[in-house]
Amino acid sequence: MRNFEFSDTLKRLPEQFFANLVLKVQALKKQGHDVINLGQGNPDLPTPQHVVEELKNSADNPNFHKYSPFRGQRFLKEAIAEFYKREYNVDIDPETEVAVMFGAKTGLVEVSQCLLNPGDYSLLPDPGYPDYMSGIALANAETTLMPLREENDFLPDYQEMDESALDRAKLMFLNYPNNPTAGIANKAFFDETVEVAKKHNICVIHDFAYGAIGFDGEKPQSFLSSEGAKDIGVEIYTMSKTYNMAGWRVAFAVGNPSVIESINLIQDHLYVSLFSGIQQAAAKALTGDQACVDELVATYEGRRHAFISSCHEIGWKVSAPKGSFFVWAPVAKGFTSEEFANLLLEKAHVVVAPGNGFGEYGEGYVRIGLLDSEERLREAVERISKLEIDFK
Repeated sequence: MRNFEFSDTLKRLPEQFFANLVLKVQALKKQGHDVINLGQGNPDLPTPQHVVEELKNSADNPNFHKYSPFRGQRFLKEAIAEFYKREYNVDIDPETEVAVMFGAKTGLVEVSQCLLNPGDYSLLPDPGYPDYMSGIALANAETTLMPLREENDFLPDYQEMDESALDRAKLMFLNYPNNPTAGIANKAFFDETVEVAKKHNICVIHDFAYGAIGFDGEKPQSFLSSEGAKDIGVEIYTMSKTYNMAGWRVAFAVGNPSVIESINLIQDHLYVSLFSGIQQAAAKALTGDQACVDELVATYEGRRHAFISSCHEIGWKVSAPKGSFFVWAPVAKGFTSEEFANLLLEKAHVVVAPGNGFGEYGEGYVRIGLLDSEERLREAVERISKLEIDFK
């Protein structure tokens, strides 16, 4: 069998971190082990029933059996605009300021190809979501890393950054509530970001995947709520986390019209938009009863309490997250992130993601998803306690 060589573009792609994690988990399960998988960001709860019913009903619409409009149905774009006005008091033009996408992952990879040329620079959070790097690699562009440190609440410190690095950057990726650190951003930080981006002519891409998940009564801040944000960037929102629609693959970008046009243009050549039945169900989720979202956040908050309190009982000093459904936990004394994650996997059959998989500044941490029941989260900590690890 002849082997055809991969293109240079494919060779530039970074290793798919989560794919390797999945293989390790599958191997243990094949051996018959009961694995508690807290290592991935895959919501474990079902899509709200009223959204599912909307899809069932829309599947009977013969008009939806045809190709969808290339740039998405008008009714979904109007629902997105209504959602942003209701939730964040941000005005969105459905025609020029919305791009419908096949999941946020797709959009976050596409946008680098839309706006970066070979040799251009993008600012990336470290630690950060690995697929930001994938889009930059496909564009044959370069990166400058922005360290996210615990002492700075996992926010980049623009004051410590080199002016020349800011001047040469064309894109900046941000993500709050943050994956993997669970850090949050306030309006003052986003206001400062707008000032920095305007001064240095940087386009900001804010990944708002966990925008609905804030704790202790605090609602996560939208980047677009800051004055002037639409002038210099876009926000990417997914239905996956807010409405447990991860498998439906529907997301959208809102904000700066030129960036939206670039995303629509590349998608004109790649797709014929989403099945219109899914678009109708997504519109129903955005504009319908939001009690399901409140219930979801309450569920994650209960899980957070169960897990964090259990960790404290065994002497593991883990900070309670303020947003997202992740916990960013320090590793035990004497371990690297990968060594600690492997120990939990092999000896306790508890899956966590090693922090170094998210960047250099992720070393010393593991990411834990609150994506199982309170009972199973407590069991995970109980299994870890039996390893007699030194958490001091």
